[in-house]
Amino acid sequence: MTLLRIVARPMLASMFIAGGVNAIRNAAAMAPTAKPVSDKLGPLIQRAAPQVPLPSDTAGYVRLDGVIHVVGGAMLATGRFPRLSTLVLAGSLVPTTLAGHAFWNESDPSARQNQQVHFFKNVSMIGGLLMASLDPDPKKKMLPRRAKDRAVDAGGRVAHAVDNLLP
Repeated sequence: MTLLRIVARPMLASMFIAGGVNAIRNAAAMAPTAKPVSDKLGPLIQRAAPQVPLPSDTAGYVRLDGVIHVVGGAMLATGRFPRLSTLVLAGSLVPTTLAGHAFWNESDPSARQNQQVHFFKNVSMIGGLLMASLDPDPKKKMLPRRAKDRAVDAGGRVAHAVDNLLP
């Protein structure tokens, strides 16, 4: 793992771990804000996957989202299944953002601006997660690198044309 990944992954994961712990601890207080989204998503998830046990109340959905954020954040921070964790975190951040930062419902200009900042911060985090999901696995060589490794001439040296194209 490169130094950049060692530093960047925990930095990106920190918000999810902290927010997830907060959601688990304060689920009841956060439930009224999450209710409009959980009321819409709950039945959709139940129809799509009826065998999956889902919470029966909004506070349960908030806790479940918190657990997803803590586990996904820990996986991302430690580099365990980084692509899977980034995609799961990005997907779970969509309903979190819609429920928690619905700036369009705010009448107070100051509160509206605050929620709008947090909404777009989360949109930016989703973008960062999606970019991180494209991060190549350092254990697996990328296709161009494999092509370079196979382009060996009769003398056992890498072909100069390919060698000059790739690092």
